[in-house]
Amino acid sequence: MRKFDRPAPPHDWRWWVGGVGKTLIATGLLLFGFVAYQLWGTGIETARAQNSLENEFEELLAGTPPTTASPTPTSVDDTVPSSSIVDTVPTESTPEDIVADTTVPLAAAALPPVAEGDPIARIELPRIGIDKIVVAGVEKNDLKKGPGHYPETPLPGQLGNSAIAGHRTTYGQPFFDIDKLNTGDEIIVTTLTGRYVYLVTGQQIVSPSDYQVIATTDPSRATLTLTSCHPKYTARERIIIFAELDPDASTGIVAEPTINYGRPLDEAAPAEPDPSNTVVDPETAVDDATADETPADETAAGGTASTGLDDPTMSAPELDDEQINDGIADAFAEGWFSDPGANGQVALWGLLLAAIGIGSYLLSRKVKRDWVGLLVGIGPFVITLYFFFQNVNRLLPPNL
Repeated sequence: MRKFDRPAPPHDWRWWVGGVGKTLIATGLLLFGFVAYQLWGTGIETARAQNSLENEFEELLAGTPPTTASPTPTSVDDTVPSSSIVDTVPTESTPEDIVADTTVPLAAAALPPVAEGDPIARIELPRIGIDKIVVAGVEKNDLKKGPGHYPETPLPGQLGNSAIAGHRTTYGQPFFDIDKLNTGDEIIVTTLTGRYVYLVTGQQIVSPSDYQVIATTDPSRATLTLTSCHPKYTARERIIIFAELDPDASTGIVAEPTINYGRPLDEAAPAEPDPSNTVVDPETAVDDATADETPADETAAGGTASTGLDDPTMSAPELDDEQINDGIADAFAEGWFSDPGANGQVALWGLLLAAIGIGSYLLSRKVKRDWVGLLVGIGPFVITLYFFFQNVNRLLPPNL
C-alpha cells in the first residue's frame, strides 16, 4: 500500500517519539547547512563584493595622477625644509646619512572623499597566495567585503603603523593562513600614491584587549600590522603580523600620516575631508592610536573636541597602555544580537521557509507522490534557506 493510502497511525508514544526524532534530524541538517553557509556561502558574498571593489579601485587608480617626489636633498644644509623629509632607515643612522641617501620627500596630496566600505588599497601576500582589495573600516559589514583598514591608523605607505584586519574562516577567509608568514616575507600594498613593499618582521599572539599592537610607537617609521583571530574557527585570541616598509623595493612616496581619511574624529563635525587637516608635522605628530582620546576627554569636560590634526604644534605626550588603547576598536568584538535589524528578516524568511515546506507536502499529498513536492519545492527552499542563514548570521558574533 502506498504511503498516502495508508490509514493514519495512532497517536501513541511511538508516534510522539517518531515526531521528536524527525524534528531532531531536521534540526541537525539545518545546523550542518548553516555551518556550510558560514564556511562557503559567506565567501560568495565576499567574492561578489571583491569583484565590484576591484573595478572601483582600478577606476580610482586610472583617475589618479601619478605622485612624484621633488629632488631629494644632498646635504643637511640644503634649502628643502627638514619637515618635508622622512627617515626611512633605522634610527641609529646619522642625520647626515639619512638626508643624503635614504630620505623621501613627503606627499601632501589630499585624499578623495572616503567612506567606510570604500576600496582604498590592494594587498598581496605572495607567500600564501592572497590578492584582495582592502576597504576602509573594520566594522562587521566592512569585513564582509574583504580585509579592512583601521581608520584610527595611518594609511599604508604613510609614516606610522598602518593596521589591517581580516577574517580567517568566513567571508572569503583572506587571512586564513597568515600564521604561515615568515620573517622576510613580502606584503605588497598598492594605494593611490604608489606600490609599497613591506617585509614581515615578526608574529605574536595576544589577547583581544591588547590594542596597543596596532598603535604607532615610532612616528618616523612606516610599518604595517595585520590582525585576525586565533586559533582558527574561534575569536578567543588575536594573531598579529608585524612588517616594516622596504623603501628600496617600494615605488610610492612615503607620506605624512592621514588619520580617519582626513575627516575630523569628532562625530559632530562635518564629514567632508579638509585637505588642510590631512598632514601632520612628523616631528610633532600625536600617536595615531590616541587620536580619539583628546575629543573624548575635552568633550566630557565641556570643551570643544579637537582632532589633534588641526594643530601641528602639538607635541606627542608620554602614554601608558590604557591611553594607547583608548579609541582603537577591536574589529572582531561584536557580540550576540549586535544587529537587531536582522530580527524581522529572520522571522520573515523563516515563515517563508515554513510556507514552502508545507506547500510542498500538500502538493505531494494531493498527487500522492513524494517526489513531485520535492521536485517543485527544492529550488525555492534552498534559495530561501540561503537568505534565512544570511540574516541569522547577522545576529551572531563574527566567526573568524
